[in-house]
Formats: sequence, C-alpha cells, structure tokens
Amino acid sequence: MFESSGDFAFFDYFRVPYAVSAAVPPTAPGAPYHAIWLAGSSGPLLVWASGAGDFGAFRLGDLPIFAHVVDDRGTDQARSDWGSGWRPVESVVDGAGRPVASVWRDENGNVLLPFDPGEVMWRFWSEHYQDSSRAARLRSLLVRAYYALRPAIPRPLQIAMRRAFTKVQEQAQFPAYPVEPALHDFYEWLFQLVAEFAGGPVPWLDLWPGGHEWALVLTHDVETGAGVAAIDTLREIERSAGHPSSWNFVPRRYDTPDAVLDGLRAEGCEIGVHGLLHDGRDLASLRSLRRRLPAIREHARRWDAAGFRSPATQRTWEWMPLLGFDYDTSYHDTAPYEPRPGGSCSYLPYFVGSPGRPGDMVELPITLPMDHTLFQILQQPDAAVWLSKAAHVRERGGMVLILTHPDYAHDPRVTDGYRRLLEAYPDDPTVWRALPRDVAAWWQRRAASTIEATDGGWAVRGPAATDGGVRTCRPGAPALGRPA
Repeated sequence: MFESSGDFAFFDYFRVPYAVSAAVPPTAPGAPYHAIWLAGSSGPLLVWASGAGDFGAFRLGDLPIFAHVVDDRGTDQARSDWGSGWRPVESVVDGAGRPVASVWRDENGNVLLPFDPGEVMWRFWSEHYQDSSRAARLRSLLVRAYYALRPAIPRPLQIAMRRAFTKVQEQAQFPAYPVEPALHDFYEWLFQLVAEFAGGPVPWLDLWPGGHEWALVLTHDVETGAGVAAIDTLREIERSAGHPSSWNFVPRRYDTPDAVLDGLRAEGCEIGVHGLLHDGRDLASLRSLRRRLPAIREHARRWDAAGFRSPATQRTWEWMPLLGFDYDTSYHDTAPYEPRPGGSCSYLPYFVGSPGRPGDMVELPITLPMDHTLFQILQQPDAAVWLSKAAHVRERGGMVLILTHPDYAHDPRVTDGYRRLLEAYPDDPTVWRALPRDVAAWWQRRAASTIEATDGGWAVRGPAATDGGVRTCRPGAPALGRPA
C-alpha cells in the first residue's frame, strides 16, 4: 500500500504493509529526512526527520515525547526546497511551554514531522526518555546504593525505607500512576495522521490471535522457600477460574523440588527463571552479568524455561538480550514506586533492540502494579487499583499482565484481590488467557508476517496466516482498543 525511502518503525510494529523503495519520488527531500508515499504515486508525502536536531523532553499538544527534534529554523530549507504553501498544524513545545518546532502541512497535502516517530517509540519502550532527566539519574544512584547495602538491612527496615522513598518517587510527574496512556495516545495520533494522509482506511495486523481482543497473563515470582510452600494458595484461585500461569523460581536461593515443577507443568503452567540469587546483583554490572550468566542459562536449560524476570525488576536495556531467553518480563508500563522507577508506557509486547533495529527478545511488560508494592509499600486497602487498571487496559486492547508472589499470599488483600480480578471476566469470549511463552511466540510470528492485497481485500501471509486478522484505521475513528 505504501512505499518508503527508509524503515518506518511505526509501520513495522503494527505490520502496516509497505516496501522500502529505491525509486524515491523527485519531490522527496534528502537527508536527514525520510519519506513515505502511496505506492505508485509521486505524492503526497509524509516526511520525518531522522537523527537530527536536539534531544530533549517535549510535548506535542498534550502528548509527552522524548526525541531529537529539528526546530522550525532547521526545517526552513527543506520546506523551501520541497512543497509550497506550508503552514504549521501542531506545535512541539519544551518543558517551559515555549514553541520550538512544528508539524507542517503544505497546500498539496504533504506532511513534515520534525522528529522520528520510531525514536519516540523506542525511548518509551527502553526507558531512554530518562536520558534527559537529572532526577532519574540521581534516583538510579540511590537505588544502586540501596542494593549494595540491602543484605545488611533488616527486612522491616527495608520496608520502612521503601515507604519513605515513595515520598521522593511520587514527585516524578512522568510516567503517571497507575495509568500512563502517553505511548498509546501517540500511536493513535500517528494512525490518524497516516489515515488522513492516505485518504482512506489503513490496514494493519491485529494485535492478538484467533480474534481475541485483549490478553490476560498471570505470572508469579517465588522469592523464598516459604513461597515454594505457599504456591497452592494462589494456584487454587487460578484453578477455580480456569487460568494457567507462569512461575519464576530463583535457582540458588532455595531448593526447588522437581516434583513442584512437574506438578505445575502437568496443570499447563510455565516455569521461568527469576535471577540467580535474588540479591539485586545479576544486572549490577556487565561483568557481574557475564559471571552469572552460565549458571542462569544452565537452569533455563534444566527447567526448559523460555522466560526471565529480574529480581526487583532490575534491568538495563542494552544487556537484556545477552540473557538468551525468548522473552523478558522485567519492565513495567508505569512503575514510579518500584526500586527501579520508570516504565515503558506500553500495554503491548515489543522487541528489545536499538532504534529501528528490533532484536529477537520479546519484552512482556508488567501492566498491573505488583502485589508487594500495592499493599505493603503503598498500603492500599483493597484491589480497586488492579480492577480499574485491568478495565482500562482491556478497553484499549492491551495485555493485562499481573505479577503476584506466593511469599505474600498470607495477606488477605493479595488473595482476595487476586480472586476478584480473575472472577471479573468469567465468560468473556474476547480474552486470550495465555502463558507468557505463548504471547512471546505469537509476537514473533506476528512480526514475521505481512498483509497483502487480494481480490477479496487484505490477507495475512506468513506464520500468523492461520490465526491472525486484519484491522483497519479510518480517518476520524480510533484504531486501537476493542472493536466497537
């Protein structure tokens, strides 16, 4: 449907059909810009700046964006050489609200973006929006100091310190808690821009297989031997609701009997690896990771584990692929109150890689607040946050992925809240009750598939052809979320 002078990460992610072409229309500007146009036409064009401008935290209307942005003076020459009758249609402002750049449209329908949408998406996913924040760097130093000292700190004092630290963490305005819609609102903004530019419906590959409209994924981290003994407390709630789940164990902190693992597998559950010692040092440095990696990989092989979650969700974007798992689930969508604050702002899986170069590892973000944070740190009285957040993610067609711990299942707020969550959608035919490994495998198949035009419309080609569907975005109508 479209042709492009370069890779367009937004189309790659949503599997909108396009081809990178050497036959660039003569009206397209040159470097540092790339352009997309309707196949077989010479315009209009959608043009974006790639790798140029100054990096910072900006706002596009009400949307926060983090990217390199070319100011209006920087786009003067491109607009002078390409098109005519240009007018600014949206402003990009800095942290003080001062206009620094514009989205431009000309009299022929051409559109110019002063930033790369792919960089915006990648900085959300990777949390590299924090590159612009001194406060984030300071919090990172405090977290490292905390984990260096934690082995000598009594558990009650650890909890007290975490509660006190929330007073610092809650000062962060981004990402918002418990819902941060910025990335998904940005997706909608791009879909509308592309649909208006195309002048008609834009096809894309559905997010979930088999016609499902959202996904519910249950995961658990088993932190101690007491947690191993308490597995059935949470598992019985799942059995009653008919849900499978994933259980992540720590290889060298306690004994994990084979009978426990075999029993979970027999019920259709999945086993994952939760670090090596649960001491916060697996990802403390690259040297530490490489020293521990052989033992982590050996237990992954022994347990047939496809997935990994870092203790305390410690994470470094550039190092995660070194772990060698099919998927990771150490990122949150929004988590200002975690030991490592931040969040990817994503309700959907994505790939861990560099801008414009997605890797093979799938990231499955945690999209509900974890039980320990919700009840022990923030001292919430019930699961109202879980239920309202799950409803929000469901309506936006996302993945409700929850992390609970059998170690804390003695707290009735955990068990009662977990039961209420699983009983909220007992007869919902739109939900995909999936294991993490199944979601990761689907996301890989989806990324390897394309949409092609046929006499009867659009068809999915590739590994997702048997269970993938095609959706369309039309001008003026939301693209994402559950179909109306």
